[in-house]
Amino acid sequence: MLRIHCPWCGLRDHEEFTLWGEATRHFPALDAPHAQWVQSVYARPNPRGETQEFFQHTLGCRRWLVVSRNNLTHEVLSVVPAHERSAAKEDRA
Repeated sequence: MLRIHCPWCGLRDHEEFTLWGEATRHFPALDAPHAQWVQSVYARPNPRGETQEFFQHTLGCRRWLVVSRNNLTHEVLSVVPAHERSAAKEDRA
């Protein structure tokens, strides 16, 4: 069983969370050609190893998290509140 440490609620089972997808995905501009949007939405890489994903603690505090985990071993490497991840990205830009 995957156990995720929520910064607000503590260590919880994965059943309390909803996976919302890749946290590293970028979408094209709104006026981009249709083919770019199709590629961005439907063509997904399936990397082995470390991934970053959005999770929402739906049966707890309902907050959004970015979970870095190894998708081969299911080891959780880090958990960061989603709003902190966004702020850190803007600081680097």
